Amino acid sequence: MIYLNSFLFCGFVCLIAQIILDNTKLTPGHITAIFVVVGAFLDTFGIYDKIILFVGGGASVPITSFGHLLIHGAMSAASDYGIMGLLMGIFDLTASGIASAIIFSFFLCFLFQPKD
Repeated sequence: MIYLNSFLFCGFVCLIAQIILDNTKLTPGHITAIFVVVGAFLDTFGIYDKIILFVGGGASVPITSFGHLLIHGAMSAASDYGIMGLLMGIFDLTASGIASAIIFSFFLCFLFQPKD
């Protein structure tokens, strides 16, 4: 059942994004930023953790999970180090994903030549 819930959650996120993209003049970058903020907002009030428990790994795949991880890391570091922990912990949980995206894109740009 958790596989079905995971599939439906990811499909629902994609459906919402496609509806926004088709019916507004927002770009994919705007929609991505909106979903990151929504994920951060849901984690601020503890809702995203409940979604993860119900949906499983499907909630950690969409872009909303990035916002959840940003706030989750910041809040856990803030509880340990105070107000400075907000700045220190914001990229704790996402650092490996960001670093690998930068490194892979750097090396892949040498393999594939951009076209005009």
